[in-house]
Formats: sequence, structure tokens, C-alpha cells
Amino acid sequence: MPPRFVALGDSLTEGVGDPAGDGVWRGWAALLADGLAERRAGFTNLAVSGAQTGDVLERQLPVALELRPGLASVVVGVNDTLRCTFDIRAVAARLDRVYAALTGQGAILLTACLPDPGTMLGLPGPLARPLARRQRAVNTVVHALSERYGALHLHACAGDWITDRAMWSADRLHPAERGHRQLALRFHTLLAAHGLATGPAPSPEPESPAPGRAASLWWLATAGTGWVARRCTDLLPQLLALAVDELRHRARGTSARLDLRASAAVSAALTALPVAERQGVA
Repeated sequence: MPPRFVALGDSLTEGVGDPAGDGVWRGWAALLADGLAERRAGFTNLAVSGAQTGDVLERQLPVALELRPGLASVVVGVNDTLRCTFDIRAVAARLDRVYAALTGQGAILLTACLPDPGTMLGLPGPLARPLARRQRAVNTVVHALSERYGALHLHACAGDWITDRAMWSADRLHPAERGHRQLALRFHTLLAAHGLATGPAPSPEPESPAPGRAASLWWLATAGTGWVARRCTDLLPQLLALAVDELRHRARGTSARLDLRASAAVSAALTALPVAERQGVA
């Protein structure tokens, strides 16, 4: 019998951008579940749109542990970078606890690093660079913790798929069906290389046409306006301050200091993790 697969995370794993009809999302995790074995594995998707690392730790993890999965995916962190409360030390501590709990039960862990939202949205440089710096910090933490807990890690933060518009939905933040299929296929390839996926690989070809320019304009005029407004009340004032700081450092030729500061924060976050947990994992 194939192992139960439980997916934790945010809208990316929930499947936003890959509609299955009747207002339901499918997404890469469901596509992957179909190819884990000849007989479909038991699959539960706990991911919720808007979830941050704290939501995964406090709400999704307890349910996942009750299900005792043999395979668990944890893909989260972008929403943390889009909040004024962003704290890489807290992100690292939460992910460490999630990874430790799942692998401590014997689950095989799937993780991924992701592209930064500023680049995906096409924001101006002074606004995009602070978000990129935050996402790089999250990705660095995910890389380090994935190695620590023996996770199968997918490098999804770079590659041709990021610049291919056919891969992305109208909102530019979530994959379209083709993008979700690409993620599922890459995860399947990773699992198959370790003998952990024996079913048919997901097809890379979508069943529905990719969103066109009209769909993108419609999203920006409707849902996109609400999305920006919600972020403005939370992130925008801080992001504008970060942009001013970015421009000031560029004018002085000291932009490297911002990168060094971010790297130091990541190092401090990883160093602050409980020694017993870091040493207790092979």
C-alpha cells in the first residue's frame, strides 16, 4: 500500500491557479499524489491560502501528525515575506519545529525554495529588491533545514519556468495549470530518483488553455485591486521605508551592506535553533 501523502502550506499547495471546477482547486500536490504509485496514495491537502509559517506550525501540523503520513510536503514562507511582521529568526524556528515533528514520526519530507514575489509581480527595483532579499533569506533557511532533516528539496526559485508566462496564472503569483503540472513533474522526478514514486509521472501538458492578456487585465481590475489594497494596509508603509533605505544605500554605493545584514540575520536565526534538535538529526 502506498504511503499516505499529506501536504502543508499556503495557496501554492492549496492549488490556486489550477481550477478543478465548482470553485475547487487541484494543484501540484494532488497531481503528484496521482503518480506516487500504481494505486493512488491516500492524500490529504491541509494547505490554506494566505497561510504563514505560524499557521502551518499551529494549525496544520497537529492535524498532519494525527494522520501519520509516510510522505509530507511543507512549502511555505512567501506570505511571511509579505507582512510587516517578517522575522527570519521566527520563520526558522517555526520551520525547524515542523520539519522535526514530521521527520520524527518517520515521514519523508518534501520541501522547495521559491521565487520572490517582487520579481514575479514586476515591481520597480527599489520595491522588488527588499522582497527579494527576504525571499532569499527564507530560501536559505529552507535549504539549511532541508539538509539537516534529510528532506528531498526542489530548487524551484530559478529556471526557465519562472519567466515563461504560460506557467503562471493571471495574478502572476500563482502557477497556472501548466505551472502546477511542472512542479508536480519535478517533484515526481525527485521522488522517482530515490525509488519513492513508482506510478506514472504527471503529464506536463495542461487540459485547459493558459490565461491570456484579457484574463490578466480582468484580474488586475477586480481581484488584483483587493489584493493590493490588503497588502497596502499591512506591508506597503514598511516596504516604502525599505525602498527609501534601498535608494539611499545605492546612492552611497553601500548596497552590499544590506545583503550582508540579511545574511547575518539568517546565520543568527540558524544558530539560535535549539542545539538538541540540530544534533539529534542524522
